[in-house]
Amino acid sequence: MIKKIIVPAIVFLSLLAVGFHGAKGNVLNSNKARIVENFDWNWRFLKGNAIGAEKVHFDDSGWRSLNLPHDWGIEGPFSKENPTGRGEGYLPAGTGWYRKHFKLPEEYHNKIIWIEFDGVYMKSDVWINGKHLGFHPYGYTSFFYDMTPHLKYGDEENVLAVRVDNSKQPNCRWYSGSGIYRHVRLVITDKVHVAHWGTFVTTPKVSKKSALIQIKTKVENENPERKKCEVISQIINSRGKIIKSIKSKHKIGGQGEYEFTQKTKVKHPNFWSPHTPYLYKLHTAVKVGKKIVDNYETTFGIRTFHFDADKGFFLNGKNIKIKGTCNHHDLGPLGAAINDRAIERQVEILKSMGSNAIRTSHNPPAPELLDACDKYGLLVMDEAFDEWEVGKRKYGYHIYFKDWSIKDLKSMILRDRNHPSIILSSVGNEIREEGSPEGAKILKKLVQTVHSLDKTRPVTEACNKMPKGNRNGFADLLDVVGYNYRQKMYDIDHKQYPKRKMFASETASALETRGIYYTPADSLVYRTPDKYCSSYDNSWVPWGESAENAWRAVVKRPFIAGEFIWTGFDYIGEPTPYPWPAKSSYFGVIDLCGFPKDGYYFYQSQWTKKPMLHILP
Repeated sequence: MIKKIIVPAIVFLSLLAVGFHGAKGNVLNSNKARIVENFDWNWRFLKGNAIGAEKVHFDDSGWRSLNLPHDWGIEGPFSKENPTGRGEGYLPAGTGWYRKHFKLPEEYHNKIIWIEFDGVYMKSDVWINGKHLGFHPYGYTSFFYDMTPHLKYGDEENVLAVRVDNSKQPNCRWYSGSGIYRHVRLVITDKVHVAHWGTFVTTPKVSKKSALIQIKTKVENENPERKKCEVISQIINSRGKIIKSIKSKHKIGGQGEYEFTQKTKVKHPNFWSPHTPYLYKLHTAVKVGKKIVDNYETTFGIRTFHFDADKGFFLNGKNIKIKGTCNHHDLGPLGAAINDRAIERQVEILKSMGSNAIRTSHNPPAPELLDACDKYGLLVMDEAFDEWEVGKRKYGYHIYFKDWSIKDLKSMILRDRNHPSIILSSVGNEIREEGSPEGAKILKKLVQTVHSLDKTRPVTEACNKMPKGNRNGFADLLDVVGYNYRQKMYDIDHKQYPKRKMFASETASALETRGIYYTPADSLVYRTPDKYCSSYDNSWVPWGESAENAWRAVVKRPFIAGEFIWTGFDYIGEPTPYPWPAKSSYFGVIDLCGFPKDGYYFYQSQWTKKPMLHILP
């Protein structure tokens, strides 16, 4: 007989926050060399289509005024009839328009000006003063456009228009949100400037005595004539002190570019790790003649890591288990619209649980998440795609994969490759082509693309078709192989492929409703009449396992580098195992509002060394 126990939730939560003081010091700078303006403010929005809204003189006076980031989907209403369906939480999608009116001072007339979007879901078209800048289908990658040829200055007004088309549904397996849901920036530079995402800092040789720092800086010259350029790179520690300064000169031809390579050593480096997330800053100044024409900042960390086929994962020479959580990008009641503090709070809660890693399931995240992981010390598995050419949703990314996948993958790698938190670049999750020769061809191209831009991170994929992937050589193309719910194959594959580096890329899928308990506690309770799940770790999906059993399978095997549980936080959509009116998942060990469930304390007991006690009925 199944019995349900409901108890009021009393939660005692201690937050571990490892702080970092931003770098300040006597750095080479020029207030007007590069200007980065927050462009989130004072937009006008219309939900629905509007003929001619890209034109300058279109009347948008009746549109709603708002600030970005914005997700119109979370505004509802929830409806069983919404075509997004169960996967996306029954919230609306559709089409929307954004317009922004702004003026630029005359002094910008000789500058290069581009607009940066961290993410727009999805199928965005952008116009400036009626000129179409481009189309970007993928809702999770960052992109930018050069607006310089089409801008007006002084008293003349500019109009930036963005059409977002999320009307074709379903196109995602979880709640995507709709709109310009991440930050937007206006960047003003000189015609000689650091290229977009143009710096790359690596540490080829590291020891306790010194670290070799290699700095690559791509500089663009958008003048018609050749320019003699000097790049000055200053490394700044966490106290704001300049500890190294390097100079290099080169002549760059008109409408050309050049990548500077500089090397230097930092003595007695402070290592970045989950316990000591020490961050350095690189300040880059570009000079033409005696004038500083551009300055650029890059945050980085000094650490070493590698995966071993027998012993798992090593960070700074120390063997550690990856104790990770998978997480979708929404922020619960806030929807998909990025909120910097809400992201930071999630990271703090995960750290307090003892987690040392996050998997960005199943898409490139907002840059603010990576910044928080750098700051607080969470390792990151940075993931690109949920589907390739064979789709999982009728209108999903597979429609654009052939034409856009390499561009989108490059966007993720170039944007993210300086983050010390990132240890894995994932090119897919449970890809339908895993068991086919065509899939192996696609994978080979994706792996080559990542390696061409960043050789410092191994490439992986979260695989769930391992028998087929083993037979056709798919898994052998990966630097490190991720196993989704295939714990019975850990020992078999380790024996058959002794050189393979392995980790559990997705585990458990245990279900919980906070404060709800079904007995007997040692029996599986999968479905109940009232659509609740039990918090005794006795509820999980057919393809998954209890939290305890999944962790046991990993912790007892040194060759498994670690695990990423499904999931850290509940998320909108996929209310497995229940249909409407359930709207959000039960998978999280933390609920939509950030309150820990009982499973949270199981992980805290296993993943931390601090004394803890949690009592439940």
